[in-house]
Amino acid sequence: MRHEYRVGVEWTGAGGVGTEGYRSYVRDHVIRVDGLPDILGSADPTFRGDRTRHNPEQLLVAALAQCHMLSYLHQAVTRGVVVTAYDDVAEGVMTTQGTGGRFDRVVLRPRVTVREPGMAAVALEAHAQASRDCFIAASVAFPVEHAPTIWHDGVLVAGEDPRA
Repeated sequence: MRHEYRVGVEWTGAGGVGTEGYRSYVRDHVIRVDGLPDILGSADPTFRGDRTRHNPEQLLVAALAQCHMLSYLHQAVTRGVVVTAYDDVAEGVMTTQGTGGRFDRVVLRPRVTVREPGMAAVALEAHAQASRDCFIAASVAFPVEHAPTIWHDGVLVAGEDPRA
């Protein structure tokens, strides 16, 4: 099956002079998807962007975290694990070289709360398949690592808490 996604990006930072020089233009832009709220974007502040707007690097890390979460929730259902909460603090590491660069890795740190503590091992194992199922992780040319934890009633029941 083929799926297509259409996203519009419009640069809004030309001002009166456009790209006459590196400092003459603003990196602001709008990301549009029909029927959804606009996302205000810019460059990372290091590259003269607006820190009050989302930058592409953040959105890539967010897309990886979202994709893993959605794949994981599906795996939980198919394995009989009742997840009652899920959050992630994902981090990406990027190295610049010359005028370009690349991501070296992204680490996802999902914190999953389950209804039954006896399902903790199954809940932890489901992350491996979720990782393989994530379309976006399968499409990037850098490692996407996982450090999941499983919780029940505020108590860590599986995994090592990297947030501690």
